[in-house]
Amino acid sequence: MTTKTAVLAEGTGNERNVGRLVALMTATAWVLLGIGLLLSLFNLHDFSDRNTSLMVGVGFMVGSVHIYVIRTAIHLVHSRAKTEDDSK
Repeated sequence: MTTKTAVLAEGTGNERNVGRLVALMTATAWVLLGIGLLLSLFNLHDFSDRNTSLMVGVGFMVGSVHIYVIRTAIHLVHSRAKTEDDSK
């Protein structure tokens, strides 16, 4: 009985292309920031915590910052892993 062996080219299984994910997250963060700014600016006349659209706008702005921070972390981890792989 024989076993089949598969030979993989070096680096084939470990490489991940996160460029599209980073671009998508960047665009999403900017769109959400714009929506948040528009909602907040159009509803500043009643500046209180009972103004639902103002609070939703602030939430969109905070959420966009979180998405952008996560995007930056993914990009940095990927670029650091890529430079470590290149140095080997």
